[in-house]
Amino acid sequence: MGWTSLIPMAGDEVGYHAPGVQSFHYTDPGWTFFAQGSWLNTWINKSTLQALIAAILVIVFWLVASRKLKIVPTKGQFFSEYVYDFVRNGIARDILGPDYRRYTGYLVGLFSFLLINNWFGETFIFMYPTFSNIGYAYALAIMTWVIYIGAGIARHGFGKFMKKSLLPPGVPPYLWILIIPLEFLSNFITRPITLALRLFANLFAGHLVVLVFVVGGWFLMTYPSQSAATEMNLGYNIAGVISIVFSFAILALELFIGALQAYIFTVLTAQYVHSSLADDH
Repeated sequence: MGWTSLIPMAGDEVGYHAPGVQSFHYTDPGWTFFAQGSWLNTWINKSTLQALIAAILVIVFWLVASRKLKIVPTKGQFFSEYVYDFVRNGIARDILGPDYRRYTGYLVGLFSFLLINNWFGETFIFMYPTFSNIGYAYALAIMTWVIYIGAGIARHGFGKFMKKSLLPPGVPPYLWILIIPLEFLSNFITRPITLALRLFANLFAGHLVVLVFVVGGWFLMTYPSQSAATEMNLGYNIAGVISIVFSFAILALELFIGALQAYIFTVLTAQYVHSSLADDH
């Protein structure tokens, strides 16, 4: 009997497999049953369906919220107006200034879409944050990058925008060979990458922590009793119950983190657009 006998999770012989990257690979036929045997099976997975569901929910929510508005708002109208004002006044107007109206619609839709997809990780049936799949985080960051570049070119023209982005005021010509590559890397390469990685890493890590507590707790809680180590196994069972209970606190924390990451992504999007619209670098 080695030291691993004291640790119920050590070794494959006990039937426990710790959560890891493989836990985020979704090829469940339950999500793609209608696509089996066709090209759709390659493209449609759980993340794709969640993104589509979230997009539909966002569109339907704001279409319904914008109809039959009353002077004395109902509870539903009050809630939708609160969300809209939160993004419009707290993000768009504060950061973008006079140009905020043009970009408010995108920022409101972006925040709503991010929030729903992030909260899918704590929602029954889904239990998986869409943006813990890095491809979707990159796709959303690229959309922000395109708007950031497009807004600057539309405001200043291509040549002036590139000059403003690559040459900070006051830099002497002999430093241009050093400054231009660094500014290009910072403004055009690093921004979308860090924007995507920040969203992905927080959601991936948070969901992995939840998996550890739930899967590990369930294994310990149901660990079978053995005559030679009944008291020790009872301790495992108690630890498992504590782990399951604590996982609810982690889920609540992940709800907050999901909302926070949606807010941060939206704020950074507004800041990037503002930097491309500003006259100074």
